[in-house]
Amino acid sequence: MSDSAVKLALVTGGVRRLGAHIAAELADAGYALALHGHSDAKPDDGLKKSLERNDTRWEGFVADFSDDGAAAGLLGTVGEKFGRMPDLLVNNASLFEYDDASSLNGQSLESHMKINMMAPTMLTTLLARQVPEGERAAVVNIVDQRVRNPNGDQLSYTLSKQALAESVRSLAVACADKLRVNGVAPGLTLETEDYSEDQMDRLATNMPLQRLSSPDDIAAAVRYLAGAGSVTGQILFVDGGAHMKSFDRDFMFMEHR
Repeated sequence: MSDSAVKLALVTGGVRRLGAHIAAELADAGYALALHGHSDAKPDDGLKKSLERNDTRWEGFVADFSDDGAAAGLLGTVGEKFGRMPDLLVNNASLFEYDDASSLNGQSLESHMKINMMAPTMLTTLLARQVPEGERAAVVNIVDQRVRNPNGDQLSYTLSKQALAESVRSLAVACADKLRVNGVAPGLTLETEDYSEDQMDRLATNMPLQRLSSPDDIAAAVRYLAGAGSVTGQILFVDGGAHMKSFDRDFMFMEHR
């Protein structure tokens, strides 16, 4: 199959953790991959094995979305390297830092908005301008289940993800001639240093489905939306049902209740 017949996906934050799972799923689906990282673009071991197994053409790109013009620069560099624009853009890169109403400040809010909302919006609208006449690309934004029932923790993060979630419908309308725009909203998925394995197991019992999000389920949702030609303006919650409940605090502060 020629390079021109292989679809190209740009996955921001695509070299480790959830982004790497999404990229691996797309490699299995036959995509060529432009993999973005904040400070490096070296795939983690699991993704590297997937790229090798599928003989995937891929390139790594580094961009700091807190820098003005970084999103435009990234898209331009991807286009130069591959000789065309992506068929699929997955806006996965995210800033997640703690603040609440008592500690939020302008710098924190601006940083989260630039990375979590402005960069995806710029990438989306810039891509729309480059899609050839008669064609339509796909965009999938990775949001967060908390946009449905927010709590007071990670306030700047939550506000930025709420803005990103609302942008799905607006951009789906504004760019309908060139793009389909959808979102996937995960819940708690991969443990960090803030969680123990036992705590993750206990938290799963708080969910309506008695389970947390699966990286594989989230990646499969992205793959579905990438190929669902009649679907746009939708957010698919992949969270064990977490969005149907209201939680007083962020999961990191919770145990079973």
